[in-house]
Amino acid sequence: MDKGTCLSWIICGNKIFIWSYLSLAASKKCIALELPSDVLENSDLGRNSYHRNNWLLSVVNWDSTSKVANRVAKHRYSVGIVMCNKKTRTVLYWYDIFADVVTAPVTSFASSDESLAASSPTDVKTTPNRQQLPDKHGTGFTGSISFNSLIASAIPATQNICVALACCSSGELWQFYCSPSGIQRKKVYQNIQNLSPQGTGIGQLVGGKGYPRSMIWRLPYSSISDSNRQFFLLVDHEIQCFNIKLFPELEVSKLWSQEIVGNDADLGIKKDLAGQKRIWPLDLQVDDHGKVITVLVATFCKDRVSSSSYTQYSLLTMQYMSEVSISSDVNERVLEKKAPIQVIIPKARVEDEDFLFSMRLQVGGKPSGSAIILSGEGTATVSHYYRNSTRLYQFDLPYDAGKVLDASVLPSTEDGDDGAWVVLTEKAGIWAIPEKAVVLGGVEPPERSLSRKGSSNEGSSQEERRNLMFAGNIAPRRASSDAWDAGDRQLTGMTGVTRRTAQDEESEALLGQFFHEFLISGKVDGSLEKLKSSGAFERDGETNVFVRISKSIVDTLAKHWTTTRGAEIVAMGIVSTQLMDKQQKHQKFLQFLALSKCHEELCSRQRHSLQFILEHGEKLSAIIQLRELQNLISQNRSTGVGSTHSSFRNQDPGALWDLIQLVGEKARRNTVLLMDRDNAEVFYSKVSDLEQVFYCLERHLEYIISTEQPVEFQTHRACELSNACVTIFRAAMDYKNEYHLWYPAPEGLTPWYCQLVVRNGLWSLASFMLQLLKETSELDMSAKSELYFHLEALTEVLLEVSSGAITAKLERGEEHKGLLNEYWRRRDALLDSLYQQVKGFLEAGYQDITDGTKENKEEILRKLSSSLLSTAKGHEGYQTMWNVCCDLNDSGLLRNLMHESIGPRCGFSYFVFKQLYEKKQFSKLLRLGEEFQEELSIFLNDYRDLRWLHEAFLHQFSAASETLHAMALSQDEGFILTTEDDIDSNHASPVPTLTDRRRLLNLSKIAAFAGKDADSQTKVKRIEADLKILRLQEEILEVLPMDDTKQRVEKQLLRPEELIELCLKSGSRELALQVFDVFAWTSSSFRKSHRNLLEECWKKAADQDPWSELYQASVTEGWGDEETLQQLSRTILFQASNRCYGPKAESIEDGFDKVLPLRQENLEVPGSKDTRSSVEAILMQHRDFPYGGKLMLTAIMLGCVQDDVKIEEGLSPME
Repeated sequence: MDKGTCLSWIICGNKIFIWSYLSLAASKKCIALELPSDVLENSDLGRNSYHRNNWLLSVVNWDSTSKVANRVAKHRYSVGIVMCNKKTRTVLYWYDIFADVVTAPVTSFASSDESLAASSPTDVKTTPNRQQLPDKHGTGFTGSISFNSLIASAIPATQNICVALACCSSGELWQFYCSPSGIQRKKVYQNIQNLSPQGTGIGQLVGGKGYPRSMIWRLPYSSISDSNRQFFLLVDHEIQCFNIKLFPELEVSKLWSQEIVGNDADLGIKKDLAGQKRIWPLDLQVDDHGKVITVLVATFCKDRVSSSSYTQYSLLTMQYMSEVSISSDVNERVLEKKAPIQVIIPKARVEDEDFLFSMRLQVGGKPSGSAIILSGEGTATVSHYYRNSTRLYQFDLPYDAGKVLDASVLPSTEDGDDGAWVVLTEKAGIWAIPEKAVVLGGVEPPERSLSRKGSSNEGSSQEERRNLMFAGNIAPRRASSDAWDAGDRQLTGMTGVTRRTAQDEESEALLGQFFHEFLISGKVDGSLEKLKSSGAFERDGETNVFVRISKSIVDTLAKHWTTTRGAEIVAMGIVSTQLMDKQQKHQKFLQFLALSKCHEELCSRQRHSLQFILEHGEKLSAIIQLRELQNLISQNRSTGVGSTHSSFRNQDPGALWDLIQLVGEKARRNTVLLMDRDNAEVFYSKVSDLEQVFYCLERHLEYIISTEQPVEFQTHRACELSNACVTIFRAAMDYKNEYHLWYPAPEGLTPWYCQLVVRNGLWSLASFMLQLLKETSELDMSAKSELYFHLEALTEVLLEVSSGAITAKLERGEEHKGLLNEYWRRRDALLDSLYQQVKGFLEAGYQDITDGTKENKEEILRKLSSSLLSTAKGHEGYQTMWNVCCDLNDSGLLRNLMHESIGPRCGFSYFVFKQLYEKKQFSKLLRLGEEFQEELSIFLNDYRDLRWLHEAFLHQFSAASETLHAMALSQDEGFILTTEDDIDSNHASPVPTLTDRRRLLNLSKIAAFAGKDADSQTKVKRIEADLKILRLQEEILEVLPMDDTKQRVEKQLLRPEELIELCLKSGSRELALQVFDVFAWTSSSFRKSHRNLLEECWKKAADQDPWSELYQASVTEGWGDEETLQQLSRTILFQASNRCYGPKAESIEDGFDKVLPLRQENLEVPGSKDTRSSVEAILMQHRDFPYGGKLMLTAIMLGCVQDDVKIEEGLSPME
């Protein structure tokens, strides 16, 4: 993220996506820049999933504005981008990313000599008391020289030309002159760390490779018209300040340097203090005015009393001395301490240098004076000074947001301080951190790292998974100390925090006292009232004092355990004794709750708290069963019992043992207090964190079961893990069934084993076993059957926990569509694959599973699929149930399942009907529906092409008529009316033709007659009218030319208004008359709502005859009345009038005169003239009306009388 331009970016694959984090979501414009292929090949990015960490990027702002707040409203910037690869030193330059056409970047590769120097190994010192970790992905500086920081600035009086500076871990400072025509590389300094005029070798305490660490401009918002700019450089023991002359020639010169790590505490950090072993300046930042410098420092220390090692993180704040004048190469002091060193974390766990050097610092956000520390593992921690103490707030979301990639500050809308902190997350985009959240959510500095290792919300970190040490930690939202007996003080999202108060401490101590007295005497006199008075029932959830006491019972760490290494610790009797003691004590605690009436109070007021307490019992029971399982595995391995591959199994500690080591290591590294404990010891003690088993399965399964191992070995380890997961779940369920009367009402409560981390862990293992089952052809049948049965048991557990999670969301009224889709997808994948495996066993003639008896294939299939069928029935796996029934050809089983599986939308019955429908087995469907009439009726509501048959079978002829009528007029192309005899392999579901629709209407007419209802005649009349409209569409087809319109008319049923418009556009004289038939055969409401269209039809009818010529002929030839009648009867106006207003006119419902009268009756009434109120008024607007108007009116008046009317002699029709 770039604070100056408010741009954010992310590198994904071979592209860089850049956008403004100030834009509204709806208006965001994202620029995508593509990395050249030769750059990708050169940097070997294709084999490095975390290659984006290998790039440094700097934004060059071509605008001359000096303050970002003035540019907030702008939607476009003139911006260039400079990128540099840390390892290969390749430099890319885009000079205008917002241009209409973005050109390919200018590229500069390192010379061969430079690349050779950069790739040479270096003598790197490792962290004391810590073995150097192998850098699998090359994300640190270890083993090679890399660029650490990059800054860039526009050069004044030039067009799209800038200079970039990069510092190297070998001490070099490089300059890159970037222009649209090319990039010039120059090494400015060979060894910056030796530029100090003192030259006293001060870097021995803090020396080592990896410096200088960071560079930053002194004034970030300097105008591009400035010809000089200053920048700071952080080396291992001092801050150096340089000036770069930008114009007319580039020239870099040193201004001053000042020691910040030395013998004088007033200068910065005093070295050689007691217990102090090593100091790392990690990053520096400067305020907007270029006056105050903040440095992030890590100090490695060793406690002389306990001999334990730890790391202390602190912030050093320096400022310019007011009386100092800056000139070239100043040797006197320039900076002074602004405030005492601010300790962020006094005692954190020891980290390796890769982690330390991945940390970055940002300053300037709200609250004023706060700073944010970013770790390479993706955490963001805000530090601020509040009420005379340092407070920390760790950013977290209640769902998986991925890593925090970078942080910046929102520009202030007022002149003055900056705005709130804003972070860029890997999966959830941009998030702002309100000042109130930082203040209220801040906690005292914990004795732990700023790392996020082990976050249950987070995607696995590649850095975390580099080696089999499996470094881990608790969820990042837990910003407070998680010392073993201190409990968890969790932040609750972004808006608030739950902090322990003195009242909480008092009530917890009181509860502990009462419980201790109960253990001794068995008495609970007056406990409830005293606990109520102390506020013990005021908090719900994990912070409740009863929950905390319960957790302390199950998480007790035995003082007398040894630190014996190896799997033999699991077989020690002391482990079982300790776990049984915990179980007895927890049961005593439940008895105390019951006898003191606290259980009743919790059950009615704080269901979540009681749920947590009982879940501790579930987890403890599961841990005990898991220990027994591990003990059994160890015994079998030592004796070789049940091992068909003893050659490699006996030498392997087992997958479950590796998983125990993994989870124990995560919990052990959670706090310094446990660093000397054994992983297995920690695992069997930290009972309440049993979910971490499934977290590690999701994140680290590839290390427990390596795909490079033999297939038999992978299979055995997968089955062992599956057995462990099933054991945990069944033990928890057994405990729940035994103590079911103790549980609160379950509505809305999500059990621990239904949480996302558990579901994902189970799915990770299940999907691995599924893939193993599908792709492994070299496995023998015995190994395949072992894998199958373990996967089948694991599938049942996974579906149960997923179903429980959905139920809880439904009961809380929360959105559950995504979870439901996930459940369906996983269910279908597992059940389908398992059934295919069953059929594979059958095809292979496998008899071992069925005790080797000689049975036919049908019986073998029935026996093999019985367990799978039970699971499918319990989780609506209808496809599997259908497949089993079809393969067994067992209609009795099918009917039984249809009766038993009643779910939403008639459950399995609906699914069976749909399968038969799709196979066009309509007769089977309807015959089966005789036994399931209610379910069939619901199904046929969605399939009308069969519903009318069912209605006719039930003698519901009127309903069948309505169904057929609706089908005939449906605009849906999805229905077909066909029989089983019509089906052939080459005939896809056809679009219903006009002939199909006429057949439906005729059937509807027959059914209406058969119904003999009171309104059957009305229905028949309506059907006949629709038949006439349909016939008209067929007649139009004969008139229309062969074009796209005709093809469209052939394929679909036109609505009446579309049919009328098509007739008007055709220009046909015959169709101009038939449009009135369409109006007559629709309805009165249609005529009223389409009155304007009816008027257009009369205008079109008037245009069909040459009225001026007829008028001339009548005058010239002197037409009599009979001749006039004879001539006018041939006109469209006469025939239309007769059709709409004549004595024999037919129409549905009211006649035409209710919508559009023939004559204008109120022409003489002033103020009420309506030129569109009648046919006569419409004709009066015709172009021929001045001449032929009398004939027009005569035509419509003659048309509306009887066909055999005789004109009386001497009587003019107009009179």
